[in-house]
Amino acid sequence: MSSSTFKQDGRSLHVTASGKGPPTVLIHGLSGSRGWWRYNLPALRAQSRVYSLELSGYGHARRQRSLSVRDMAALVAAWMDAEDLRNVTLVGHSMGGHISMHVAALAPDRVRNLVLVCASGLLRSRAYRAALHLPRAALIGRKRFLTRVLTDAVRAGPLNLWRNAVDLLNDSVQDSLPLIRARTLIIWGERDVLVPLAVGELLHGAIAGSRLEVVERAGHIVMVDAPQRFNRLLLDFMAQSPVAPDGQGAERRG
Repeated sequence: MSSSTFKQDGRSLHVTASGKGPPTVLIHGLSGSRGWWRYNLPALRAQSRVYSLELSGYGHARRQRSLSVRDMAALVAAWMDAEDLRNVTLVGHSMGGHISMHVAALAPDRVRNLVLVCASGLLRSRAYRAALHLPRAALIGRKRFLTRVLTDAVRAGPLNLWRNAVDLLNDSVQDSLPLIRARTLIIWGERDVLVPLAVGELLHGAIAGSRLEVVERAGHIVMVDAPQRFNRLLLDFMAQSPVAPDGQGAERRG
């Protein structure tokens, strides 16, 4: 496992990489960190080179001011350019899914597969109302993961959380959706109270050729609540995306 920090114009992105194979990039959500993928990393890095990102203001990139979702998307796209990553499987949870849609629109020639996990982007609510659901959303899933949720929230700090909550609720991915050319899998927890399943259904209808999978009895942090089911869906989806000998992908929807 290796760790590094990508910096551009005073903005930082913490990157942890492990495994070998085609690149898989994981982007956490609001108040998250790389630790939110702990039940998925072993399965993923057995088949791919996994990059776990920690956004400005979160995880190991804490003590920084958080960026807007569009600025974070631009930073992730710049990092992929610097690393010259190709045929990327981009996996984003919640706010990370929101960011991932913008990244896929900014870098369509780099993002081969897009996986949206309980993603915001078409969510409409007042920030304080969304914040009221955070404790309930955490309690629906694995109780033992609650410590991680609370610890990461404290590390990020209330100002970063509030700033990003307001920003993501005011930002829409409507302008980015027509630019997405990646194969798209949408995974949703049936019991998600933070970003309801209706949002996933809207995304499914808006992204041509996308596939929607609903995980029963799982909440907002679906990759923690039902890791085996989540890993199987993700790995099967990745296996159905053959790469051509020139490394550019055997097929592309567009």
